[in-house]
Amino acid sequence: QVQLAESGGGLVQAGGSLRLSCVASGSIFSFNRMGWYRQAPGKQRELVAVITSGGSTSYSDSVKGRFTVSRDSAKVAWYLQMNSVKPEDTAVYYCFGSFRRDYWGQGTQVTVSS
Repeated sequence: QVQLAESGGGLVQAGGSLRLSCVASGSIFSFNRMGWYRQAPGKQRELVAVITSGGSTSYSDSVKGRFTVSRDSAKVAWYLQMNSVKPEDTAVYYCFGSFRRDYWGQGTQVTVSS
């Protein structure tokens, strides 16, 4: 059984930075795709960033140039570095990993104050 655990959420002022982490445990294997979604109150879930096992990355237009996704293959962990955050980045952030199916973390709250 694979479990994903996020950490690093919290309260940050606009313009500040935050780093989210996601660590996989259990029957660990290599994910094909890893990344982050977010969901703000009253809004649809948004795919924020993806990194593949080969290291290719992609971002939503709303975070491009501000957020960076990275991975540590040895630890089966991946990260979301959030810089120049804005109040509209406030959401619950969920990490995911894909291998034959999607696995999800429990979510971590990020709140950006203006």
